[in-house]
Amino acid sequence: MTDDNFELWDLRIEVVEGDGPTVCGRKNGAHFTVSGEEVSFPEGASFSFYELSALLPLLAAKQRALHPNDWMSTDSEVACPDPNCGARFRIMRTSKREFRHAETTRTPLNRDDT
Repeated sequence: MTDDNFELWDLRIEVVEGDGPTVCGRKNGAHFTVSGEEVSFPEGASFSFYELSALLPLLAAKQRALHPNDWMSTDSEVACPDPNCGARFRIMRTSKREFRHAETTRTPLNRDDT
């Protein structure tokens, strides 16, 4: 590893049964993936932007190394943002991917910043 490398987890976000019937139309097993900064949907899959808006703020944190005591290291299910829907979304780490700082931003890495 060069000294500007870092690792991110690839993620799979999957619909799982929750505490009641779903009203969002999602079926168990429906999913999308996150690899680096790319979000991919299987052919024909769709998720509402309300669902995505509830999930997106959590995904960048789930991709990174976490302290073992951080709640993000143990909590993996997110409720559908519709309070009348029983769907849940499970965020699963699948594999690590290595990146280089110099290939992901034009801002130079300054080791003197604290």
